[in-house]
This record gives sequence, C-alpha cells and structure tokens, in this order.
Amino acid sequence: MANKKAFALRVNEDMLKAIEKWAADEFRSTNGQIEWMLMQALKDANREPKKKEE
Repeated sequence: MANKKAFALRVNEDMLKAIEKWAADEFRSTNGQIEWMLMQALKDANREPKKKEE
C-alpha cells in the first residue's frame, strides 16, 4: 500500500456537504471519496501516478 501524506484542504461548505452525501451513498468515508474522485480525475486526464515495481 502506498504511503499517505496528510495535508489541510479548504473546501466550500456546500461542496463538502455534497461530497459527504456522495460518500455515504457509496459506503465510503469522506476522505476515501475525495481520494477516489482525485484518482478518477487523474485517470480521465491520463495522468495516473506510475506504479512502483517491487
């Protein structure tokens, strides 16, 4: 599993409420939902992180 780095994120209150609802609908945590959304955006832009070979 990749190492995770914590950082502060400022989000509009209405946007956060929408993300929290979406996360609940998908049975994810809010953090998990945001990570999923970011990965989807990276995939759509063909900018996925390269996988490290072990």
